[in-house]
Amino acid sequence: MSEPDVLKTLQDAGLDVLTCMQCGTCSGSCPSGRYTSLNTRRIVRKARKNSDMLHDDDLWMCATCYNCQERCPRGIKIVDAILMIRTIAVHEGIMLPAHRKISELVLKHGHAVPINDATKEKRKNLGLEELPETVHKYPEALADVKTLLESCGFDKLVVEKQE
Repeated sequence: MSEPDVLKTLQDAGLDVLTCMQCGTCSGSCPSGRYTSLNTRRIVRKARKNSDMLHDDDLWMCATCYNCQERCPRGIKIVDAILMIRTIAVHEGIMLPAHRKISELVLKHGHAVPINDATKEKRKNLGLEELPETVHKYPEALADVKTLLESCGFDKLVVEKQE
């Protein structure tokens, strides 16, 4: 399988990273970058050069807060580009193990955070209903959630591709 042309895909989607002047506003605005190795400017630079970024773990550190995108002096849709690159990576079978596990939980339970007895008790102590408005409260909806996820191919994307 040939390597996807990330830059062309971004441009086709109207996400022009080539106008980036590497000012660093994105990285300076990034709350995730303060606590992780995420360097938004480096990701944009790699996208401009069309270099391999699909295996870059930092791609998954973006919390999609949109600070970088809102502050970019060139109006580059940085978060949208990162999400597009993640999409390309997933379609290539590349996903961090933690994200794959979350996806498997969504496929199995309809959401990523199973509610156990301790969580139910904490919710009650906070004055909340024991169960949130999820398939925990409406288990009959789980079949619909699974049907929706399968209809858009999410189940196939989560399965690890064998080399």
